[in-house]
Order: sequence, then structure tokens, then C-alpha cells
Amino acid sequence: MKFGVVVFPGSNCDQDMVYVLETILRQKVVQLWHKDHDLQHCNMIVLPGGFSYGDYLRSGAIARFSPIMKEVMEFADKGGFVFGVCNGFQILCESGLLPGALLHNVHHQFLCKNVYIRAEHNASLITSKMDTKKALKIPVAHGEGNYYADEPTLKSLTENGQILFRYCDENAEVTEAANPNGALENIAGICNAGKNVFGMMPHPERAADSNLGNTDGKIIFESLLNLVKARSFFT
Repeated sequence: MKFGVVVFPGSNCDQDMVYVLETILRQKVVQLWHKDHDLQHCNMIVLPGGFSYGDYLRSGAIARFSPIMKEVMEFADKGGFVFGVCNGFQILCESGLLPGALLHNVHHQFLCKNVYIRAEHNASLITSKMDTKKALKIPVAHGEGNYYADEPTLKSLTENGQILFRYCDENAEVTEAANPNGALENIAGICNAGKNVFGMMPHPERAADSNLGNTDGKIIFESLLNLVKARSFFT
């Protein structure tokens, strides 16, 4: 499999993502500069975390207009796989590839700590092999992670199985106390209606190496690999 990790000015989690994909999962990875127009025949495009363009205006609002995003959007519209983490999730929402928006954390403070999330269901390939009764400990690092969508959008997300992850406690219970940023209904990750574009605020790449004492995030990457391989097999 071949992954393309997009690097924007201000990205600071791109090398973490490259390391996990290339060294931990032993996949082919290329880095795509934000001014590139060639996705180099990648099977999946990854938008990493960081502070693209200094997070001026809104997080992801300027990166959404980077030259490479035209190709990323066309790639996604044709069914190509796109995965955004933290700032990457914000960029996907700003570009319209994912519904809703990421607002300032309800407490208006930058948040950097381990949180727990759980898979909402097994109805998507990215969550198909996950235990929906098990909490995953994954770090977050953001100032604008408060997911919001209007009522019709939320209803559509729920009915279509587009809510992928919710914040929970260590026992996998979704509670108000376990919500770190005020996200609507504890939403930590979603996908588009076509189930080929995925976004999440927590950083699985920071929890995928045994040297860090936590590999809970590795299963998310393994699920992504299974997803891409499954789609490639049937197309």
C-alpha cells in the first residue's frame, strides 16, 4: 500500500505519521508538499495534525485553499481514501469533505492529554474489527476540537452510521465528564456518507509505538489498512 502524507506550512505531526506508517506498519509513504499537484498514485491521503498556516482565521481555513487540496478533493470525490487527524480533521470540515465544524474548546483552553474513545459501531470498514465495548487511550492536543453540526446534519450522521468514535471514560461509558472539549454528543471522529473520508481529533499516531508505552492507536491504522486492501480487492 502507498500512503501520501500532506505537509502544510505549520504541520508538526507529519513526521510522527510518516514514522508510524513507514516504520511500525511497514508501508510505502511519500510526503506531499502543500503546493504539489501530483498525488503520486497513493492509495490513501493523510492530512496530519499541527497548526497549518499558523491557525490564522480558523484552524484549517487557509489550508483548505492549498493547491494540493484541489487534487485531494477530486481524489475523495472519486472514492479515494482520505484520513485527517486533528488539524487534518479541521481541514476536511473546512473543505466540505466532512460535515460540521470544529469550534473552540468549551473551556477556551488548549488541551493536551490522554483521553479515551470508543468505536461507535462495526458498520464501517475502519471500525469493523474494533471492540465497541473497549475504550482506547489516545492523546489529544488541540484548541479547537469541539465538534458541532446542526440538527439535520447530526440526524443524518446518526442514521447513516457516520459517527465513528465518541469520547468515553476508561470503562467505555460515554459520559459528560469524559467529554474533554464540549463536542456535540461526545463525537471524536466521523466519516462522510461515502465512507471513504475519515476525520478524528485524537492522535492515534501518538499511541502506536510500544516505546511510548501505549499502542491503542495502532488498531486504527490496522483497520485503515484492512479497509484499503478490501476496497482494492473489489475494484
